[in-house]
Amino acid sequence: MDKVQKSEAEWRQQLTPEEFTVCRKKGTERPFSGEYNKCYDDGVYVCKCCGNPLFSSDAKFDSGTGWPSFYAALDDGAIREEEDVSLFMRRTETLCAKCDAHLGHVFPDGPQPTGLRYCMNSVALKLVPK
Repeated sequence: MDKVQKSEAEWRQQLTPEEFTVCRKKGTERPFSGEYNKCYDDGVYVCKCCGNPLFSSDAKFDSGTGWPSFYAALDDGAIREEEDVSLFMRRTETLCAKCDAHLGHVFPDGPQPTGLRYCMNSVALKLVPK
């Protein structure tokens, strides 16, 4: 996979201020505010920054947390993980493997078959309908 690399100015030009804060500066949208929190349309969720396919709507579930949640990524190479020790806690950050956009975090309290909960920011995603 070829990495997408842009300057901060290029990202600012491409993204809204909220998208830039979340995707490029590791921000978080307010819970229950994102357009995909209660969306269950069929399709593929791609990275808002680069279009990399990340999640299938088939893996989406209502976690009750206020953010769109998925139990599995579309494939093993779509997302990369980093340890996040900000906010006085230890979490696993999820990033787009293609452009390093901050997507959200993954937690080990999701449903089967994976037991994972990928808790994502709506502004980091774009739904491409089936």
